Amino acid sequence: MTLDPDQTGPIRIGEPNEWPATVVGAHRLREDLTVVRLIGEFVPFAPGQSVEVRTPQHPNMVRRLYCALPPSLDGKLEFHIRTVPGGWCSGSMVADTRTGDEWKVRNPAGWLAVDEAATEVVMIADGIGLAPLRALLLDISRREQPPRTHLFVGGRYPRDLYASDMLVLLGNEMPWLTIIPVVLDEDDPDWIDNWYESCRVDIGFQPEELITGTLAEVVSRFTPLDHQSILVCGGAATVHATVEMLVATGTPPELIRYEGF
Repeated sequence: MTLDPDQTGPIRIGEPNEWPATVVGAHRLREDLTVVRLIGEFVPFAPGQSVEVRTPQHPNMVRRLYCALPPSLDGKLEFHIRTVPGGWCSGSMVADTRTGDEWKVRNPAGWLAVDEAATEVVMIADGIGLAPLRALLLDISRREQPPRTHLFVGGRYPRDLYASDMLVLLGNEMPWLTIIPVVLDEDDPDWIDNWYESCRVDIGFQPEELITGTLAEVVSRFTPLDHQSILVCGGAATVHATVEMLVATGTPPELIRYEGF
């Protein structure tokens, strides 16, 4: 299943089930990435789903984003947004979103989910594909006995692992969670990302923890996965390569849920 994260289209006036939300924080973490937090009316989505949003910067267009928090009655929402080259909306959403902006949210969709009967889960996140998987992690943490979970997070460079501090803290708090950071190149590029430098913290993955390779290559070392519940989310090419590798190495396709953008 593939969703286009920069998919846009005309708004149908008067469309039902649209919920308002107000931006309470826009935290630029990288030159091309921001985390937006909102509070508004309760939105009845399921953990792991995406929603359509309308923003003041593009009031007549919609974009589909994944919620990085499970639904809450107090209307808290969080989205991880990355600039898509050539995208209509993503660049301005990263650069121009401000506290106080009024968004409209609608049309929850998606099939990423952890079955209640699952005893072992493998999550594979490419870039901001982490957002829905984080929502699912927080959701299953409420269970009396959360399933044993392995989370692979991937990026091109170490600094692309934008949520490393949050993930390390989650790993420390959740003994059933193991996090495997994966990078294509173990060294960051020479050019300076001032946003990254301004928010750098001491908590994060250590160089010796990083595994070099593509997500598909690294995950293949653990296959076949013949009984786990498997979730894959991220860029379409990475998702498709990973799913193809899983199936080719003996993982039953019915165990895999995936969404690419």
